[in-house]
Amino acid sequence: MPAFEPVIGLEIHAQLLTRTKIFCGCPTAFGAPPNTHVCPVCLGLPGALPVLNGHAVELAVTAALALGCNVQARSVFARKNYFYPDLPKGYQISQYELPLATGGGLEIEVEGARKFVHLTRIHMEEDAGKSLHEGFADSDRKTYLDYNRSGVPLIEIVSEPDMRSAEEAAHFFERLRQMLVWLGVNDGNMEEGSLRCDANVSVRPAGSAMLGTKTEVKNVNSFRHLQKAIEYEIGRHVDVITHGGRIVQETRLFDAAQGKTYSMRSKEEAHDYRYFPEPDLPPLVIVEARREGLRAALPELPEARSARFQAQYGLPAYDAELLTQTRGLADYFEATATAAGNPKAASNWVMGEVLRTMKERGVAIEQVPLAPAALAGLVRIVEKGTISSTVAKDVFGKMYDTGRTADDIVAAEGLAQISDTSALEPLVRSVVEAHADVMAEIRAGKDRKFQFLVGQVMKASRGKADPKLVTELLKRAIG
Repeated sequence: MPAFEPVIGLEIHAQLLTRTKIFCGCPTAFGAPPNTHVCPVCLGLPGALPVLNGHAVELAVTAALALGCNVQARSVFARKNYFYPDLPKGYQISQYELPLATGGGLEIEVEGARKFVHLTRIHMEEDAGKSLHEGFADSDRKTYLDYNRSGVPLIEIVSEPDMRSAEEAAHFFERLRQMLVWLGVNDGNMEEGSLRCDANVSVRPAGSAMLGTKTEVKNVNSFRHLQKAIEYEIGRHVDVITHGGRIVQETRLFDAAQGKTYSMRSKEEAHDYRYFPEPDLPPLVIVEARREGLRAALPELPEARSARFQAQYGLPAYDAELLTQTRGLADYFEATATAAGNPKAASNWVMGEVLRTMKERGVAIEQVPLAPAALAGLVRIVEKGTISSTVAKDVFGKMYDTGRTADDIVAAEGLAQISDTSALEPLVRSVVEAHADVMAEIRAGKDRKFQFLVGQVMKASRGKADPKLVTELLKRAIG
């Protein structure tokens, strides 16, 4: 599409990791029976008054500071009025003219090119309930309503329309999720709805500074679906325009099964919501001391930690980036590296066996039962040559399942590496005699057969032979 340029902005709704809702004491835990985590406040019953959750404010400010935003000393809650069944009060308490934070942004890298995506604002608001359109015997006639999510604390992070491809948008969403989870602000669980993304998409003639008419793709809950939805919308916009049509400003939904978007409703303008200041809540005032205290408490952020891993431990950029995908993984690696005294070996084990086992068993790093100090013990005995790397993988599995140390397993099962020449010579002699044909091929110049013999000796020793010594003895036997 050389004649058109996509223009994309995102609105991300992130649930704040609080135990209770934003204006009442109801739990925020996911999965409770419908309409059990509700009270007069979050149901909007007459006479019920909201009280702002202080922890939610701290989490929102933390996210804003980490993203380089200007946290406003004074922000104001407002009523966003619209009538929909899942909104029990008939309005949503949000922020409009005076949001919590403005500016800031996040740097992304796509195909080797770095780009800074600016943010417009971050504001706090409450979530709506959930309309259930299927799963009931009479779903063809009725919609069921679950208000457990009503009043759950959110921040809405609004980007500038800085992205020019679906890939950039998906990468920005992924980087933002990483940051929010790293900070402990959000759990990153898109399947449960605690992180959702709306994409605003338009196209314009290449080189033009004017913005085209945008459509909003609502509630996309994965990076892949976001990229597919935006790609479809870009193509649809171009097709409509090139055939003489006009883009209608509307809200659309993405059908992942078909890979298409479809119209949901016409897109409202701000004045349609009749915003006005929430009369039951005073302005939110963030004093400088509180803001700077939260800034001082910020953890080392992913990009800075990746750079430090490269500088301090000599790790390649790829390793450092992989090890800083989550804060828990970075902490686990660093504790292992410190205890083992060999950062590169520690990174190889974490990126290899630890991540592989986590993927196989479907667990997060926080659920791994093998402590960093125990893994470091395994790294040390491999480095000393006590066991081979092949045997070490089996030892790792037993450590993970039983909680025993590497030293205990090696001693109890007699797994120590055989480094005694007199003990290995009979094994080597036996393999050489059994494979006289292979020996002849090697002597004729087919060196690739040599590793076969090494493997046979290792097999005969049940993996306990010192590979370097085996290699030396085989070379002697070949002459």
